[in-house]
Amino acid sequence: MALAGCPDSFLHRPYYQDQVEQTPPLSPRDLAGPGFPAPSDRDRLTNHQEDDVDLEALVNDVNASLESLYPSCSMQSETAPLLQNGQHSRSQPPPSGTRSLQTPRSQPMHILAVRRLQEEDQELRTSSLPAIPNPFPELCGPGSPPVLTRGSLPPSQAAAKQDVRIFSEDGTSRVVEIPADMTARDLCQLLVYRSHCVDDNSWTLVEHHPHLGLERCLEDHELVVQVESTMASESKFLFRKNYAKYEFFKNPMNFFPEQMVTWCQQSNGGHNQLLQNFLNSSSCPEIQGFLHVKELGRKSWRKLYVCLRRSGLYCSTKGASKEPRHLQLLGGLEESSVFSLIAGKKQYSAPTDYGFCIKPNKVRNETKELRLLCAEDEQGRTCWMTACRLLKYGMLLYQNFRIPPSRKALLPSFCTPVRSVSENSLVAMDFSGQTGRVIENPAEAQSAALEEGHAWRKRSTRMNIPGSQSPLHPSTLSTVIHRTQHWFHGRISREESHRIIKQQGLVDGLFLLRDSQSNPKAFVLTLCHHQKIKNFQILPCEDDGQMFFSLDDGNTRFSDLIQLVDFYQLNKGVLPCKLKHHCIRVAL
Repeated sequence: MALAGCPDSFLHRPYYQDQVEQTPPLSPRDLAGPGFPAPSDRDRLTNHQEDDVDLEALVNDVNASLESLYPSCSMQSETAPLLQNGQHSRSQPPPSGTRSLQTPRSQPMHILAVRRLQEEDQELRTSSLPAIPNPFPELCGPGSPPVLTRGSLPPSQAAAKQDVRIFSEDGTSRVVEIPADMTARDLCQLLVYRSHCVDDNSWTLVEHHPHLGLERCLEDHELVVQVESTMASESKFLFRKNYAKYEFFKNPMNFFPEQMVTWCQQSNGGHNQLLQNFLNSSSCPEIQGFLHVKELGRKSWRKLYVCLRRSGLYCSTKGASKEPRHLQLLGGLEESSVFSLIAGKKQYSAPTDYGFCIKPNKVRNETKELRLLCAEDEQGRTCWMTACRLLKYGMLLYQNFRIPPSRKALLPSFCTPVRSVSENSLVAMDFSGQTGRVIENPAEAQSAALEEGHAWRKRSTRMNIPGSQSPLHPSTLSTVIHRTQHWFHGRISREESHRIIKQQGLVDGLFLLRDSQSNPKAFVLTLCHHQKIKNFQILPCEDDGQMFFSLDDGNTRFSDLIQLVDFYQLNKGVLPCKLKHHCIRVAL
C-alpha cells in the first residue's frame, strides 16, 4: 500500500504500522458494494492502470491541500463536497474537470487516517509535556492590559509617594519623601524627629509665595501633597515655629476686641461663650469694622465698612449700613485661603503694614483675582484672620488643638523626647572625698550643680595669662558663651528682629537677643507683649575689674547673658512679662 504524503510519526510508530499491516487484504469483490457490479479480469486490469495514475495525482492534491490548510482556506472549498466515503455530496454536483472514483473506495480512507494521525500526534505531544502553571495569567488574556493598573495593587503598595522640599529660616532645605495622605502635622513631627528638635506642638509648615508676597501657616489637618498641587513653581514650604497657632483658644479676648464682634441673635454668657459661638454652626457671629480694600485690577485703595459672616466677606456700599441691598461680596471662604502680606507697601502700595489677602485656591501667579485688604493695626489684622480660620474650619481647629497631647501618648516612639538619651543616662556625682558617690537627693544634686557652676566661673578668672587675653577671660567669655544659644540671633537689624517675632507668633513672652547696632558692646532684648514688640537694651557695667550685664542700670547685674535670660524667665523684674518662648531657627 502506498504511504506517500504520510507524516514521519506514522512511519516510526510501530502501533500504527502493525495496525495497517494487520489489515486483511481486500479483493476487488469485497470492494464492490451492493449497488456496483463485480468487474471482470479485463476491467480489473484497466482499472488498476487507471488507479495508479489517479491515486498519485490524488495524493499530490491532498499534500498540497494539507500544506495550505493553515495559511489559506482553500482546503475548505476543496474538501467540502467530499463525504467520508470519498464521494461527492448528492446535493452538490462534482466540480468540473474531476473524475468520479466509484470503484477504488479504499484510497480516500487513507487520507482521513493520515489527518486523524496528525491530530492524535499533536495531542500526544501536548499531553506528554509537564503541566507548568502560567505565572502571569493576566498578561495572556486578550482583554487584560499588559501593565498592572493602580486598582490591582494592594492598598499598601497603591499609596503614591511624592518628594517634597522643605526650607528652613536660614535658607537650608531638605527633600522628604511623604505619602499622599500625610498631613502637615505629621510632616512637622517627622522633621522635628529628624532635626533632633524639641516637639512642643508649635512647629508648623508655611506656604510661602515670594512672587505674590503672601504666606500662611498650614492647618494641621491639611494634606501637604494636595496643597502643593495648587502652588506655583516659585512657591515653597517653610519649616517654622508659630507659638500663636492656637493661642486664641487660651486667650480669646486678646484676639477678638469687643467692639469688632457682633451677633445676629442675642448671645448670653458674654466673653465665656465667645469661642463656643464661633465653633457652633447654628450661631451667626460677625466681625465688623473699617478696612482698606484694594480695587480689583487697579492700584488704588478704598476705606470701606466690612463685615465677615459665615457666607463670606462683605463690604457696604453706603457707609456703615448692613442692609442686604447695600452689601457687596468681596470673597468667599470655602474655596479660598487667608494669607498675610509680607511686603504690602512695597509690592502693592498698601496704606499700612498690616495687610492680608483672600486668595482663591485656583490662583497661582495672577494678582488680578487677589482680594487685598489692610487693617489699621496688628490686633485688627489678627482678629480678621483668626475669625476667617474659625468660620472656615470650625471644630477642626479645636480638634487640632486637642489632638497633639493625645497623639503624644499614642505614638511615643515617633515623638522626639524633650531630653536626649545621653542626658537621661547622666547622674550627679560627688568627688569631694577619696571615692566618688552618686547623689540621689535631687535638692542636693541641684545645689551641687550651682556650686560647680560658680566655681567654674571663679577658676576662669584665674586662668588669665599676663600680657595676653585668654579665651577664657571674663570679658571674652561673656561675649562668646551666649552665641551658642538658640535665642541669640547675632548681628541683625531691628526690622529683622521684629519680622522674626511676627513670623513666630505675637504671643506674650516671645523674645530674642541680638547685638546692638548703636553700641557695639551692648545687646538688645526684643520682647513681645500684648501683640506689641518692645526693645530693651542690655548695657555692660564694670565693678572691681569684672564685667557685668544689666537691664536696669546696674541694679541687677549678671556675669553673662545666660544668667540674665535664666533670671528673667523666672522673674518679671523690670520687664512687662516673663520670658516664655524664644525665637529659634533650625537648619534642616
